[in-house]
Amino acid sequence: MKRTTIDLWVGLFVMGGLVALLVLALKVGNATTVSASQGYHVTAEFDNIGGLKPRAPVKSAGVVVGRVESIGFDNKKFLARVTLRIDKAYQFPTDTTASILTSGLLGEQYVGLDGGGDDVMLKDGDRMKLTQSAMVLERMISRFLYGKAAEGPQAAEK
Repeated sequence: MKRTTIDLWVGLFVMGGLVALLVLALKVGNATTVSASQGYHVTAEFDNIGGLKPRAPVKSAGVVVGRVESIGFDNKKFLARVTLRIDKAYQFPTDTTASILTSGLLGEQYVGLDGGGDDVMLKDGDRMKLTQSAMVLERMISRFLYGKAAEGPQAAEK
């Protein structure tokens, strides 16, 4: 083969690899989202959001129903304010509970919605009143260790 033919094949192979890396980056970055015109926004306030990030999924019964739009901090209440964008195809009652959950033991964090029983549905701009903050692994471990230390050596002898 001529040198130019080999160069052409190498160039095509490199371009194919770059396209594959771009597709992989878009998949990992959750590039598929609900557009603003197709959903409604609700806010929820949490004591602790752990490692929740913008664009994290919002799930109900394991189904992705939206994405985390933005995360902010309320200087007056000292709470994290999370804005959720929910697809308009999914309607939730006003007494829906929002929890920050983790996929697996050390997986990504997401917002889980548990529907309530109210007849009135959430609308664009509403605030969710029932929230449950993230379980922080370090706090759970320290509570366990401090609890064992508080029991003292008498508990170990029994």
